[in-house]
Amino acid sequence: MFELFRIGFLTVTFLDIVDIFLVTLIFYKLYTVIRGTIAAQIFYGLIIVLILSFFAQAANFKALGWLLKLLSDIWVIAFIILFQPEIRRFLVLLGRTPIIRLFIKDDRADTENIIAETAFELSQHQHGALIVIVKSVGIRGVTETGEMIDSKVSKNLLRSIFFPNSPLHDGAVIIKGDVIEAARCTLPLSAETSKEGRPLGMRHRAGIGISEQADVISVIVSEETGSISIAENGRFKTGLSRDQLRNYLASSLKKSKENKFQNMLKNFRKRNLYERD
Repeated sequence: MFELFRIGFLTVTFLDIVDIFLVTLIFYKLYTVIRGTIAAQIFYGLIIVLILSFFAQAANFKALGWLLKLLSDIWVIAFIILFQPEIRRFLVLLGRTPIIRLFIKDDRADTENIIAETAFELSQHQHGALIVIVKSVGIRGVTETGEMIDSKVSKNLLRSIFFPNSPLHDGAVIIKGDVIEAARCTLPLSAETSKEGRPLGMRHRAGIGISEQADVISVIVSEETGSISIAENGRFKTGLSRDQLRNYLASSLKKSKENKFQNMLKNFRKRNLYERD
C-alpha cells in the first residue's frame, strides 16, 4: 500500500487514515449517545485503557502490555453488559439513517395510522389541527419558525399539541419520517381564498400554501365543522374519513419512497457511465 508519511517507527498509509477516521466516527457517535449518563464515565475509562495499551505495545512494554491486554479482553464482556441500553440506542439511530431505510422496512405505516387516528379523534371534538408530513426534501426554513420538539410521533402527543388551551395549538406540526420535528410553525398562505365556491380559512390556506411550495402532504382538521382535508401539490381534497385518510397517506408516501429509490439508482448509473467515459 502507498506510504503517505512516517511518524518515527510508524508508517502511515491511506488505509490507515480511513481506518482512523471510521474509528473516530464510531467513538464520536457512541459519545453523543451516552453523553450526560453514568455510562459516560465508564466510557472515558475504556478510552484511557485503549490508549495506554497502544503505547505499551508501541514501546514494547511486555508486562504492562500483557496487563492492559487482559483488561481489554475483560472490557469486551463488560462493555456489552454495561452499555446495553446505549448500544440499543446507537443501533436505533443507525437504523434511522436514510440509506438503511431504503432497504429495511421501518415504522412508517405506524405513523400513517397514528396521524389518521389522531385526525379522526380531533375531528370528533372539533379541535382544529394542521399537520405537515415531509415526503422528500426537508423544509428547514419553515421548521425553524416554530418550537423544536424532535420526538417520536404519538397520538397522545399530537392531541396534546392541538388541544385548544395548549400554547402550541396555533400553527402547524412538521413530521418527517416517524419524528415530530417542530410545532407552532408558520406556513405560507395560498393565494386561493375559496375552493368549489366555499371560502377557505387561514388554516386551510396555510395547508394548501405549503403544499404548493414543497413536496409535502398537509392534513387539515377544521375547527368549525370537524371535517378532515388533504392538500398535496396545491390540490385540495376534503371530507375524508379515517380510513380514506390512512389509505391516502400510505399510497402517497409509498410512491414517494419508490421514486426516491429510483432516482438514487439513476444517479448511480449516471455516475458510473461518467467515470467509464
